[in-house]
Amino acid sequence: LLGERLGISEGVTGSIFAAIGTALPETIIPIIAILSGDSGTANHEIGVGAILGAPLMLSTLSVFIMALAVLNKRGIAGAIRPELTGTVRDLRFFFFGYLLAFAAVFLQKVPYHIYLNALIAIALGIGYFIYILLTINASARLVADGHPTRASSKLALQYLGLRNNKATIVVQLVLASMMLIYFAGMFIDGVNNIAGLYHLSPFLLSLIIIPIATELPEKINSIVWLRRGKDTLAIGNITGAMVFQGTLLPIIGILFTDWNLANPLHLVGILITILASAWLYLNIRALKIWHFAISGLLYGVNIFLSIYFFYG
Repeated sequence: LLGERLGISEGVTGSIFAAIGTALPETIIPIIAILSGDSGTANHEIGVGAILGAPLMLSTLSVFIMALAVLNKRGIAGAIRPELTGTVRDLRFFFFGYLLAFAAVFLQKVPYHIYLNALIAIALGIGYFIYILLTINASARLVADGHPTRASSKLALQYLGLRNNKATIVVQLVLASMMLIYFAGMFIDGVNNIAGLYHLSPFLLSLIIIPIATELPEKINSIVWLRRGKDTLAIGNITGAMVFQGTLLPIIGILFTDWNLANPLHLVGILITILASAWLYLNIRALKIWHFAISGLLYGVNIFLSIYFFYG
């Protein structure tokens, strides 16, 4: 509704508004977890796991489930046709942010690495700002080419009798954000309790459980949009969230944790994310349903290797 009100394109709505909105749960959780715990605590493990797990989930299981939703309608060789310029831009900025954050891992033992961390964090922040500017700048052309945003449902507050206007939209966004912050703390406590009760790694739980709990419900948007033929919105919601998670979230990890990802569990998640994202990028110009089966397979490989290294 906000995108329609502002008269912007589906690409901007999917890659920025929808992506940031649906990424808030998994963004708030690592922020609260890291800032509320001392270095080296379980909270820090949960925070780092959530940072690494979010783009992993998006590039593997999320797109796989999204494709499954239209398998019967489009077939295994059916095409998915998002607007290419925006999707390619999303993936390129994701690679920039994610690889730069990964490179920061190898600088943590370098003298004055704190200053290097600050420079990398600034570069990531500037990179996301440039990404937003480029995406918004492309909006007018995309609208003229037939990619305007069209809302397909009402605001929740409209069912209470409120009118559909910008003030109501802002109120709903603020209320939803407040609820996310409140329940994020409860969720973190639940993960800590489960880890202690069953003697499990808080990092492993956060890498697997937190992204599933926070990412997949919001990716219902992409499923609905894809079933309605809105491929640009569906894919943009995924790739835009990847940019957000791959650039802004690592800033929290780099600045407020030791960011020493030497554990094999860390490296497995990072490498699988890079492979899955590269697979999507290489096939984006002729994307088929079956391509996402490979993405789902990569998620299965990640689960297997994570359990192997934890219990091995």
